[in-house]
Amino acid sequence: PFSQSITFSDVSFQYEDNPPVIKHLNLRVNRGEVLAVVGPSGSGKTTLANLIPRFYEISQGELRIDDIDIRQVTFASLRRQMALVTQQTILFNDTVRNNIAYGRDDCPAEKIIEAARSAYALDFIQELPQGFETVIGEAGARLSGGQQQRISIARALLKDAPILILDEATSALDTESEREVQKALENLMQNRTTLVIAHRLSTIQNADRIIVLKDGQLVEEGNHDQLLARGGDYRALYNLQFAGDSVGKI
Repeated sequence: PFSQSITFSDVSFQYEDNPPVIKHLNLRVNRGEVLAVVGPSGSGKTTLANLIPRFYEISQGELRIDDIDIRQVTFASLRRQMALVTQQTILFNDTVRNNIAYGRDDCPAEKIIEAARSAYALDFIQELPQGFETVIGEAGARLSGGQQQRISIARALLKDAPILILDEATSALDTESEREVQKALENLMQNRTTLVIAHRLSTIQNADRIIVLKDGQLVEEGNHDQLLARGGDYRALYNLQFAGDSVGKI
């Protein structure tokens, strides 16, 4: 089980013969830390997150969890340590219960209910025609965007993995839905090592550390106040965001 840190040592990645997307990245994420990753579009944020569960294989360097090269372990044992919540929810034409408990056929009903409660999903689930037994349609089509995302968060809570990856988890939601999902995410992040990609500014401000990627390279790191005071790339992103979006998303 994960117990210490995630370490990138001189990690580079490129898609086939294309130029590198991640370039000589050195980074250590300690257990229990909330690390936010920001940067302009195309800077490599999502690619960085996808390297950890080995959705892509690194081209150079070493990526270790607790000093074990992730290429030396099975996919199953690696991915058991992780839960992902992304902008694009992955839901099935099945019941609410089965969507939350996906891959956990023997999961007790009380644990599913508790996960839904912690994800701020229980109230709307109980209002559905058949409650937890309601079939939600292909890709959750019978639910709103905020409801879909809270079902995904309930699934992640039920998995109870020590490493959490949030990739633009609220960027497609309206302001009211975002507030509900943000509360659920705060519950999910408790006592977990969390990598937050391009998330709402409120989450970034509360992160233990923020790194800024630019053209696949780590160009700045620090907390929110430190990076603003530095007046560099993070400050430029911050100013650009607030110039065009009162919600405050990077």
